[in-house]
Amino acid sequence: MAQSRADRPDSASVVAARRDSDFGVALGEVFRAHAKALDAVVGDLPGGSRGYFILAAAVRDEACSQRALCQRLDVDRTVMTYLLDDLERAGLVERAYDPSDRRSWRIAATAAGERRWNELRCPVDAAWGQLVELLPEDARAQFHAALSKLASAAGHLALTE
Repeated sequence: MAQSRADRPDSASVVAARRDSDFGVALGEVFRAHAKALDAVVGDLPGGSRGYFILAAAVRDEACSQRALCQRLDVDRTVMTYLLDDLERAGLVERAYDPSDRRSWRIAATAAGERRWNELRCPVDAAWGQLVELLPEDARAQFHAALSKLASAAGHLALTE
């Protein structure tokens, strides 16, 4: 016999129960909340949040090659080309042949790109801060440290695949 609507748990309680028992569901919710907050801050940047991460990698000199950047950010090669074209047209990054491998492109931030990234750092940090403020104060630093450690380990795993 089918349950009546009144006897079924509401969707919010089902989602909450799934979140409590499924790490992927919880991580996905945190990711989507962060992405939404980040897009609100960097939405005018070419490529939105993906453009921000590309620009950040270029400013930090972590964009050793276009291919490595695709792998690191999990962006398709064709999509990355369009994102870089848009960022380059905006004067935020530039591509140059890698002197050690002429088949490879190095991505570098321009002076305007560095200025724009510096303008965005505080609002981006504030967006993350609003999300982390949902945790008890004594858990915030611990959460950040654990997340950084997990991200580092996951990044190393991705590089070995």
